[in-house]
Amino acid sequence: MIGYGEDSGAASFGTAGLHRLVEVLIERGYRVIGPTLRDNAIVLDQLESAADLPRGWGVEVAPGHYRVRRRDDDAAFGHSSGPQSWKQFLHPARRRLWAGSRDGFSDGEAEEEIPRYAFLGVRGCDLAAIATLDRVLGRGQLPDSSFVRRHRQIFVIAVNCTEPGGLCFCASMGTGPAAGPGYDLALTERLDGDDVTYVVEVGTPDGADVLAAVPHRTAEDAEIGSARDAVEAASHRMGRQMPEVNLRDLLVRSRESPQWDEVASRCLTCGNCTMVCPTCFCTSTEDVSDLTGEHAERWLHWASCFEPDFTYIHGGGSVRQSGASRYRHWLTHKLGTWHDQFDMSGCVGCGRCIAWCPTGIDITEEMNKMARDD
Repeated sequence: MIGYGEDSGAASFGTAGLHRLVEVLIERGYRVIGPTLRDNAIVLDQLESAADLPRGWGVEVAPGHYRVRRRDDDAAFGHSSGPQSWKQFLHPARRRLWAGSRDGFSDGEAEEEIPRYAFLGVRGCDLAAIATLDRVLGRGQLPDSSFVRRHRQIFVIAVNCTEPGGLCFCASMGTGPAAGPGYDLALTERLDGDDVTYVVEVGTPDGADVLAAVPHRTAEDAEIGSARDAVEAASHRMGRQMPEVNLRDLLVRSRESPQWDEVASRCLTCGNCTMVCPTCFCTSTEDVSDLTGEHAERWLHWASCFEPDFTYIHGGGSVRQSGASRYRHWLTHKLGTWHDQFDMSGCVGCGRCIAWCPTGIDITEEMNKMARDD
């Protein structure tokens, strides 16, 4: 576990401390976003207090399957990834770029009011996804000014994962279950009967400043050891695993594999996998006007490489017309050529694309098949 060694300076507090932590963040002007139970799913939404957390709820996942379930304890973070990721708050699904009328022009980005977000409950996989988006949208050749403004003022409270889901494979991708760099505070939730303890690690001066306003004590060696052991145990309970080969090179060698046609026979090209993925960043623009023709706007919205129009060329139709070519492009980019572009993988092992695929396509299964046939 990152930083939980000797003389780590780890702190701890109980449920009251967690409640106070949320209060402190709200008092300091943050809009606290965290997991909460709504519509039979654990989603990310604004929290008014720590009471909004899904305490006592877990999830059951399988390919094409997601259900909430009652736990036999009061864990607030005893669940794996839900249908949403933190991407929606940093790279919104839809935003206005500009508006124009006969009376003038307004820049949507310049006028955009961006909240100060505090993210509570960010898993290691999603923390890595935020870093990936920053590499692409924040520090690429053409930085996205909206993303940069949103990202630079977030406060991140990570949660070291002790409850991997049946579709998680963060250990294969090197992104979890322990939280990596990028957090202000990191929590590890430990339960002993009815007692809940949070072992806290400070990642930044801002994190130390917030923690100072929350009643806490120095973590005991036994608490630190328990937290470390729980995260280590979680790394051996992953529901899925990628093959231990160079995935980029495997995909390059498999370009003409008949497996692409086989998986395409099951793929609906609906784009669900790209919509729930915490790192997919593709967008398109749409121009709209009112019925009078006096007012027009341009909007940016998420797009999917599974859409026929994604590779449309004027006068020539779509470059990737088959489902096989679209799925191959998505998977090859996500696990392969992303390394060529950004020196990192585009997959963090969260498993969302497996759970929310309506036909239950499992990318770890597809890659393992490909490795066996190589």
